[in-house]
Amino acid sequence: MTQHLPTPQPHTALGRGGEFDMIRELVERWGRAARGLGDDAAILEAPAGEQLVVSTDTSVEDVHFRRRWLTSGEIGYRSAMAALSDLAAMGARPLGMTVALALPHSWTDDFGRLADGIGEAARDVACPVIGGDLSRSEMLHCTCTVIGTTARPVLRSGAKVGDSVYVTGHLGGPGAALRALSAGTEAAPLERDRFARPVARVREGVWVAEHGAHAMIDLSDGLVSDAEHVATASGVRLTIDLDKLPVLRGCNARDAARSGEEYELLFTATAGFDANAFARAFRLRLTVIGHVDAGTGERPVVFTIHGKRVDLEKGYDHFSR
Repeated sequence: MTQHLPTPQPHTALGRGGEFDMIRELVERWGRAARGLGDDAAILEAPAGEQLVVSTDTSVEDVHFRRRWLTSGEIGYRSAMAALSDLAAMGARPLGMTVALALPHSWTDDFGRLADGIGEAARDVACPVIGGDLSRSEMLHCTCTVIGTTARPVLRSGAKVGDSVYVTGHLGGPGAALRALSAGTEAAPLERDRFARPVARVREGVWVAEHGAHAMIDLSDGLVSDAEHVATASGVRLTIDLDKLPVLRGCNARDAARSGEEYELLFTATAGFDANAFARAFRLRLTVIGHVDAGTGERPVVFTIHGKRVDLEKGYDHFSR
């Protein structure tokens, strides 16, 4: 899904010092994946008639990942993609990304490979790194702030009664990989790849927005949690048929519905939405998994299997007890 990056702007010359030496290394490693680094702030121009979309995402060692599970490059890549997926969920085109790295001494030797992963993600979705910050920390913190633009942002609150509920791709891989890694076993290759190298559906999100999606969210917290976010924000009820859920081979629907860090898109649109055109454009499956009804009550989302309602626990919550 590599796209063409904008012509890079010249970087500002840097003075002496260890921090500036590290920034020079970033500039060299990122190449065309970065532009205009070195000043106190970046300057961006939004296309006429479009709105800015901004989101920040932080990946923290031993919270979002264990170092032994992933290569340094994979950690950088997935950190950037997690932030970029928020632009996809709004139907926004990337404009630029800032990266704030808080590094412990134990990461000094892997700093370059971490940066390579971030740069690869930036190139894959044509979102140049335009600034950031470096500091020391007891644990690795990688914070990516992404900026995009769109003439028609798609919010969580736009679902309409009578809409169909759609999801991109196949679910279950990251959750299955996490269970295996947490148990000290080896994850299946495809499941591990979905966990280690997630794909932000940026181009797909723009297409969906331009073709009439009413509400949209990325599946970072899992289908169970994120579907409830849409239903609650929109003041409607979603009914989702788990028999229709597209799951990765070897996964089951219940686990796939709770699997977080999927970064597939869940959206609502009229029943006439052209799923075949989407599939042709991106060679990616798009599946109708439910519909939107009036009312929320105590159950803003109802899940069914074989026509019978089932209860599912929510996905990961940083502050749940």
